Amino acid sequence: GSVVASYPYDDSPTHKPTGVYSKSADDEVFRYLAKAYASRHPIMKTGKPNCPGEEGETFQDGITNGAQWYDVEGGMQDYNYVWANCFEITLELSCCKYPPTSELQQEWENNRDALLAFIEKV
Repeated sequence: GSVVASYPYDDSPTHKPTGVYSKSADDEVFRYLAKAYASRHPIMKTGKPNCPGEEGETFQDGITNGAQWYDVEGGMQDYNYVWANCFEITLELSCCKYPPTSELQQEWENNRDALLAFIEKV
């Protein structure tokens, strides 16, 4: 896991594992929506999730182009965008895929304002 808002494309023409910015035709819209969420999330907005084992991982403004982070060939986000004109971003909300029950209230607090800001934009 991580704490970042990721936007299309997740796949790149070169299929390099990481580091290739794969710009969609609606890149500005996707960046705008990703920033709307990330800027209101107390951890995401720092761009430094500090996840165990990935302490050096950083994301400018708490967002990333999917393929720049890591290439995913045949992902649903890209498929839905290309074939159904659905605008989707992926929100990685926690370093832990399954946070313990004791942390859920804090996760809600971390995400509430960001979710509302995102909903207002879409």
